Amino acid sequence: MKPKRETKVSALRVGTIWLILLAVLTVLAVVAINVGSAKYSVRQIINAVLSDEKSTAKIIVMNLRMPRLLLACMIGASLSSSGAILQSVMRNPLADPGTIGVSAGAGTAATTILLLFPQLTGSVPLFAFGGAALACFLIYSMAWKGGVDPVRIILSGVAVNSVLGAYNALLQMMHTDSLEGVLAFMNGSLSGRNWTHVRVCLIYSGIGLVLSFLCIKGANILQLGDEMAKSLGINVSRTRILLSAVSAFLAAATVSVAGMIGFVGLVVPHIARILVGSDYKHLLPTSMLLGADVLLLADTIGRTAVKGMEIPVGIVMSVVGGPFFLYMLRKKGKVSGH
Repeated sequence: MKPKRETKVSALRVGTIWLILLAVLTVLAVVAINVGSAKYSVRQIINAVLSDEKSTAKIIVMNLRMPRLLLACMIGASLSSSGAILQSVMRNPLADPGTIGVSAGAGTAATTILLLFPQLTGSVPLFAFGGAALACFLIYSMAWKGGVDPVRIILSGVAVNSVLGAYNALLQMMHTDSLEGVLAFMNGSLSGRNWTHVRVCLIYSGIGLVLSFLCIKGANILQLGDEMAKSLGINVSRTRILLSAVSAFLAAATVSVAGMIGFVGLVVPHIARILVGSDYKHLLPTSMLLGADVLLLADTIGRTAVKGMEIPVGIVMSVVGGPFFLYMLRKKGKVSGH
């Protein structure tokens, strides 16, 4: 099947969209810091950030809200990049780390450590990446048949997702006395996160986002189809594996800090593709900015929508992402590429 001819998006339009997304992110950041049980003016927030005085405002803003804000931005950017790269690998706009089992692999490894080996909690990011990498390996092993076919990858991912989901459920049933932290993890939450989590996420997500920019050329070529990519001298299977590894690394970085947050990697790249087209040199940065906007908005809604109760950001994204996924299925008619 020949790829669709894309209308070239002007640099002015892309730059304007980036500026708008940055402006929206700035507004959302101010709102996220301001809203809550205690409300502060912009001047009070600035004083809390710049002043050395240990006030209640400084404690709330700097120790509670600011780490959460930064994590939402980094995690949103990472999940969106992971989904965008994976959609190129699969040549399918309905692919994301959650739907094909990559996030489940990371989540399973992290859950196992939290429940069975709590003394290794500090190493959760490494184990999460190991789980994501192992899930990728299983998916590709089952999908390999004289090469890697995107449809077989998705079907294999669904199977792996199902098996890992059953394992997680069994593990939770066997350790019902230790489920409080794990349930928050499985639902995806930024509650209680601090500057230590920010530093961990900054390292892993930073590495992953830099690597994702190195994937732009490969992602663009994979969109052309296997035959075209081979005619350009590209080893298609190796490129798919390398891009999948970067996607898995990004997904693992987010899972290790915030737990299982679904649909960001599905919804955001699709919207970004509508805004700036399918060229990854525009699509990837747009997905990062939009992902930061979306997750920060979802987290702010989750902690303020119901007075006296906090809804985990993963649940908020599922409420929005589920109907969006059905809309995409309806619109595309079939899960078979761009």
